[in-house]
Amino acid sequence: MGLKSKLSILFAKGIISQQKKWIDNPLQTANSDFEKLIAKGKDTAFGKDHHFDSISNYDDFKERVPIRDYEGLKPYIDRIINGEKDVLWPGSPLYLCKTSGTTSGTKYIPLTKDSMPNHIHSARNALLHYIVDSGNSSFVDGKMIFLQGSPLLNKKGIIATGRLSGIVANYVPKYLQKNRMPSFETNCIEDWEEKVDRIVEETRNEDMRLISGIPSWVQMYFEKLLKRSEKPNVKELFPNFSLFVYGGVNFEPYREHFEELIGKKIDSIELYPASEGFIAYQDKQNEKGLLLVLNSGIFYEFIVADSYYEKEPIRISLEDVKLNVNYVLIINNNAGLWGYNIGDTVMFVSLAPYRIIVSGRIKHFISSFGEHVIGKEVEYAMTNAIEQFGGKIVEFTVAPEVRPKSGLPYHEWLIEFAKEPNDILAFKHALDLELQKQNTYYYDLIQGNVLQELVISKVKKDGFNSYMKSIGKLGGQNKIPRLSNDRKIADELLKWKD
Repeated sequence: MGLKSKLSILFAKGIISQQKKWIDNPLQTANSDFEKLIAKGKDTAFGKDHHFDSISNYDDFKERVPIRDYEGLKPYIDRIINGEKDVLWPGSPLYLCKTSGTTSGTKYIPLTKDSMPNHIHSARNALLHYIVDSGNSSFVDGKMIFLQGSPLLNKKGIIATGRLSGIVANYVPKYLQKNRMPSFETNCIEDWEEKVDRIVEETRNEDMRLISGIPSWVQMYFEKLLKRSEKPNVKELFPNFSLFVYGGVNFEPYREHFEELIGKKIDSIELYPASEGFIAYQDKQNEKGLLLVLNSGIFYEFIVADSYYEKEPIRISLEDVKLNVNYVLIINNNAGLWGYNIGDTVMFVSLAPYRIIVSGRIKHFISSFGEHVIGKEVEYAMTNAIEQFGGKIVEFTVAPEVRPKSGLPYHEWLIEFAKEPNDILAFKHALDLELQKQNTYYYDLIQGNVLQELVISKVKKDGFNSYMKSIGKLGGQNKIPRLSNDRKIADELLKWKD
């Protein structure tokens, strides 16, 4: 065990001991953050427009501040871009985080001096929790790779702007700089395929121990790495590789193929970072769900997903949430986002401490016949079907086929297999049965002969990457929606049908 590894254990124990204070007092922590946010926001333009000076409790807040998405908040953000101060939060943001919107085009999410520690410390604390929980700190003695956006920033008005991963890349602590890969120059390459090729060259002879990124893009890195090195698996190149850190998607459908590429089982840590805030992270290897971050200047609200589009949906705070209910996540934070719908849905799997799973996107679902199938359900169905019949997947997405050339309508699953199940028909049937178990509405539609059993369309090798490249979204933080309620993505992907 190296010196860094020994010191990291002591450091981790100290930080986690401090974390226990808010983990053990979640509601008190949440209420304290709420009061601080209102006090800090009352002299801003938004605070004055919404009478923050007369807010004394959460009920007052709900009366004065409506739920908004980016379009609803955009007039305030435009004022920030134009140079106005004290608009959503005191002063001006440090950065405007650039992210893609489904209806708004490019979105610019403010990051402030007060909100940046949430992004930096939460990522760090996830690793520290892992060290304390697992006893493994050896990864800090070797190299670590972070597949992320370019750290080079541009300007929007007078404010620096870039992708979240690129902004955060500028905050890697000095004690990790020598361990971190790829090089700054390689990280600045915008073309994703060129970037991954360069990363392969820089890392293939290094002692890589931790790799972080969205699973589908790390998978691309592994495949290029093995092709370049002519090795049978990653462990032959990186025998000390022991930890995979990821976020953005459910890893379980990819896990088996990952372990085949790596050549062994390794630990993983799931993160839930968003441009709007670092929401949660995995704190235990043997516990389900992600620990909700409550001490970093975010006050959470929740709306039952099935009621979100009602005229006046009920908003609740943390103290009223229940287990296994699908909630739309609303945040209020110290970057000046107020009553802000980030578009994600979550479920609580523990209330002591508060742990969540990300169940999907409020706009990513299939409900062409009232079934309202969500991301969590198709991912669980896929994971369970793979466990039963084998096979390894690279990527998949699901869309409805409402007007088939013959027969009943159905859900079409477009799947790129790394290894096809031995019995594809049995696999397809199991996949459909698993989805029926997950969603009673879908079950009723199948049993009532309104829908026929799902259809699998196999996508060629690298088909998903080819599609993403064709729309200019290959690499970085981009990922394909797991579900669509129309056929725009599905019909384009069929160009790469196997």
